[in-house]
Amino acid sequence: MPFSGELKNATFPEGFAWGAATAAYQVEGGWNVDGKGPSIWDTFTHQKGKIFQDQTGDRACNSYGLWEEDLKCIKQLGLSHYRLSFSWSRLLPEGTACNINKKGVAYYDRIINDLLTNKVTPMVTLNHFDLPQALEDKGGWKNEQIVDIFDEYAKFCFQTFGDRVKLWLTLNEPHVSANLGYEEGIFPPGLKEPGMSVYQVGHNMIKSHAKAWHSYNTIFRQEQKGLVSLALNSDWAEPFDPSSQDDIDATDRYMAFMLGWFANPIFVDGDYPAIMKSQIKARSEKQGFVSSRLPEFTKEEQNMIKGSADFFALNYYTSRKVKYSKSPLEMQSFKTDKEAEGIIDPSWPVPGVAWLAVVPWGLRKLLEYIKKTCNDPEIYITENGFSLMGPASLEDNQRCQFYRETLQEILIAIHQDGVDVRGYFAWSLLDNFEWACGYSVRFGLFQVDFENPEFPRTMYKSGKEYATIISCNGFINKKAT
Repeated sequence: MPFSGELKNATFPEGFAWGAATAAYQVEGGWNVDGKGPSIWDTFTHQKGKIFQDQTGDRACNSYGLWEEDLKCIKQLGLSHYRLSFSWSRLLPEGTACNINKKGVAYYDRIINDLLTNKVTPMVTLNHFDLPQALEDKGGWKNEQIVDIFDEYAKFCFQTFGDRVKLWLTLNEPHVSANLGYEEGIFPPGLKEPGMSVYQVGHNMIKSHAKAWHSYNTIFRQEQKGLVSLALNSDWAEPFDPSSQDDIDATDRYMAFMLGWFANPIFVDGDYPAIMKSQIKARSEKQGFVSSRLPEFTKEEQNMIKGSADFFALNYYTSRKVKYSKSPLEMQSFKTDKEAEGIIDPSWPVPGVAWLAVVPWGLRKLLEYIKKTCNDPEIYITENGFSLMGPASLEDNQRCQFYRETLQEILIAIHQDGVDVRGYFAWSLLDNFEWACGYSVRFGLFQVDFENPEFPRTMYKSGKEYATIISCNGFINKKAT
């Protein structure tokens, strides 16, 4: 793969956060034990035909019973940071503090305390896709009441764990939750309501995040001195034909509908990108709607949302070449509103899951784009990884090369482009339940044997490679080419 610049400084800044990430539903298992309530992922995976080979996260990696083994993995890698998520319904089975599950609190207390004892800093995501089913039964993210309910949950977590947790993420990838859960229906709650619910859900998620941030800011920050953000996923996108103005404009829309949808309100001006607003409004009017299908923020809400993040948390996996895609007016959907088609360049390797073309240099370009468009924030790369179809060989040489090349691109972003990158979290610590793909796709630094009831963890070669990079804080005494 071509290298995008000259690597003059091969080490990361002092204090750089070296991490790996997991998510509760993907690793914990224990779906119905010790007082845990069901989540929307429990409900969804128990329906036939939703997941690869009807697999579920009922057991996953059994991290609920094998936390000590996960901790050994974290220590073997030499991580300074570990990103986990709380299962909302393990803590609050009905989604509210009316019923607090003490065994759930004890589980996360133990993880946090063990991490700190071993000098590992926890980064905690409050909700990583697994909304309590009890809240979904009341309308879930479509119901505006979720804003206050999420705020109460966030305050419970800040109050209970915030004396020790100093890095918080409210939501993970709201773009994915809204689009796959309410537009395409391949994630729970499995709704297909094209061009409508996706925007309402995104709207409520932004307000939920902002309200929780303000609660932290006004009630907890002075004493706890932590930081709060949300994890936003984005591709890097470039015009399919750089000489085509249609493709250039389509690329701008692609980035606005993917990253700008959430980043612009929070990091720029409190509102959706102008290009997104005008595009959806024009199509809505032509389709006979009296107003845009994209909800509007009030001035008060804009003021609440703008600046409601203490750092930028980025999940990056892949890139696209973008073509203009003219959409007939009678077709109402998120995709047709965008009028932009993302294409994988045939020269980009796709070693695992079909959507993930490996483009390390795209991350450098995306980091520079965020620096320029989002007021030069401090950035943590909270997910980035390389997939193989499972079961995968422990000699995962392609993944080793991927981590070397990706981390070199980040170094160039830091030292050459002046991007303020504070940390990197590999996805994932473990092979795990990869959503609709079940266990067919493997991202782990550690292999998990899902056929063995002990779920043994074995380090991949890429885990050893990552551990070496961490121990050197970069590429000391190595050629970076």
